[in-house]
Amino acid sequence: MEILVTGSRGFIGRNLIARLRQRGYTGILEYDLDSAPEQLDDYARRCGFVFHLAGVNRPDDPAEYMEGNAWFTCALLEKLSRHGNKSPILLSSSAQALLDNPYGESKRAGESLVFAHSEETGSPVFVYRLPNVFGKWCRPNYNSAVATFCHNIAHGLSIQVNDEETVLSLVHVDDVAAEFVRALEGQAQHEGEYCAVQPVFTAKLGRVAKLIESFHECRKSLIIPQLSDIFIRKLYSTYLSYLPERDFGYSLKPNKDDRGSFTEFLRMDGCGQVSINISKPGTTRGNHWHHTKSEKFLVVSGEGTIRCRAVENSHIVEYRISGDELRVIDIPPGYSHSLENTGDVDMVTVMWASECYDPEAPDTYALEV
Repeated sequence: MEILVTGSRGFIGRNLIARLRQRGYTGILEYDLDSAPEQLDDYARRCGFVFHLAGVNRPDDPAEYMEGNAWFTCALLEKLSRHGNKSPILLSSSAQALLDNPYGESKRAGESLVFAHSEETGSPVFVYRLPNVFGKWCRPNYNSAVATFCHNIAHGLSIQVNDEETVLSLVHVDDVAAEFVRALEGQAQHEGEYCAVQPVFTAKLGRVAKLIESFHECRKSLIIPQLSDIFIRKLYSTYLSYLPERDFGYSLKPNKDDRGSFTEFLRMDGCGQVSINISKPGTTRGNHWHHTKSEKFLVVSGEGTIRCRAVENSHIVEYRISGDELRVIDIPPGYSHSLENTGDVDMVTVMWASECYDPEAPDTYALEV
């Protein structure tokens, strides 16, 4: 089956085509603004499914709304009818079709044309009134506040929030693409005569802006966002997709002494922190214990010995560790512990602590193992 995608180089089109190819679809007929008009006629003859995503969002002349969103739809449907092609049609419409403004009226007109085509020809149709869509590859400074905020903040530019209390309804582009593929495969999620994408997130504009600003500060604070929240996780990945390529990397601040270095890598609210410890040959770190904090040590390079002793007795537990084995050692509370590099090269250890270090309440007490 050949699949026609109009608006193939747009935000949703690019994400949809990437997902189609990922799932093994190869006969994708791409039609966009710079495609030759005769191509549309050929594609309308050949296709077995239509993703009609092309549309006008922000023209110079409001009259272009109707031309791009309704009359182009009419032209596409006429070509399908002329070739007797009753292939299913998925229309990407907008929640603004409920509004009486030039854009909403043009989207509503496009919907009416598609529904009428279905009644006349029997072609199945799937009409999605999408709310604000966010995610990778959306053009900033166009029609998406999320894309503009992500781009500007990632590039060190200012943002403008006109009304922090404005409530946005949002869907992620990956969820849109996944739902569209389900429609292609006969599993569309219907809600009456329309279809829907889930989940829909609701957030105030001011909160969205503050979240994205906090993502920008993560490299300084080392605090990873609350990724257990699906919306925050998707928004964070969206922000990262707008980073300039020259800024993918960033440096950490090591704390160095004659034993080596200790460098915080990540802090996770409610999930502790991850650090990297580099110990020089013959050196020992630790010799302290914690009341409530627990730790995990993983040597990834070099070799050494971890020693632990319960603070109330003299029995010592020893573990030989090596980057060749990748064995995790748990350090329970109430045990003094030390880490000795017994090899000839630097030993690198990944350390996780159940609590982020707080200099005001370190919960760390010196005690020789």
